Amino acid sequence: QVQLVESGGGLVQPGETLTLSCAASGFSFSTTAMAWYRQAPGKVREFVAFINSFGYNATYADSVKGRFVIFRNNPDRVVYLRMNMLKPEDTAVYYCNAQGISVWGQGTQVTVSS
Repeated sequence: QVQLVESGGGLVQPGETLTLSCAASGFSFSTTAMAWYRQAPGKVREFVAFINSFGYNATYADSVKGRFVIFRNNPDRVVYLRMNMLKPEDTAVYYCNAQGISVWGQGTQVTVSS
């Protein structure tokens, strides 16, 4: 079965950097576009970043442009999200997703607070 396992979240102060990981299995990772989403308390899940299957192209939500970087390692079947200059409004549970596959992992909590 498809499995997506997010990790790397934690508690950080504003301005700090954190890198999330998503380990994928059960599908053709190297031919599948991947994305990161997040859901803050009391809010709907929102798009954060997208990367194509080869890792050549990426797109970002306006709220994270210039701060976050999505990248992947296809042989290792892992997609990453490096979050720079974190803000309190980045606080959320972060999830990865495979394009066309309606399976979600447990997510990883990111809390940005002073």
